[in-house]
Amino acid sequence: MPEPTVGDVTAGDVPVVSAADATVGLAADYFQSYSVVGLLAVVGVLFVAVAFGAGRLLRPVVPTPEKLLTYECGVDPVGEGWAHTQVRYYVYAFLYVIFAVDSIFLFPWATVFADPGYGATTLVEMFIFLGFLAVGLLYAYKKGVLSWT
Repeated sequence: MPEPTVGDVTAGDVPVVSAADATVGLAADYFQSYSVVGLLAVVGVLFVAVAFGAGRLLRPVVPTPEKLLTYECGVDPVGEGWAHTQVRYYVYAFLYVIFAVDSIFLFPWATVFADPGYGATTLVEMFIFLGFLAVGLLYAYKKGVLSWT
């Protein structure tokens, strides 16, 4: 019967794996899972680059003075580039953003409120939050921001 060598494993032998070999195996698995994400990112960037390159090669390039004018909603530019805009439009936009953020916070509140042990605390915190928003709305109303004149 021949003598077993270092690389031979028989049915009764258990291969011994060192800690360094196990660490290398774990690192290989870890980086292999990220290699799929990296490959998809590269494919995505290449797809966008090819699309932009094809568009640049296929489009007609005929610059005319009309194409080089500043365009604003189909109206030819007249006069200077600066125009006065009333601030109330920005205030309405700002109020919309405030209440859109409010609605975004209400959805997680509704899910946490259902969890046991968080009901009363969550309810108090949300009413404090809604109170701040109500004070902001009352302030906007008192300043006359909500009247469209």
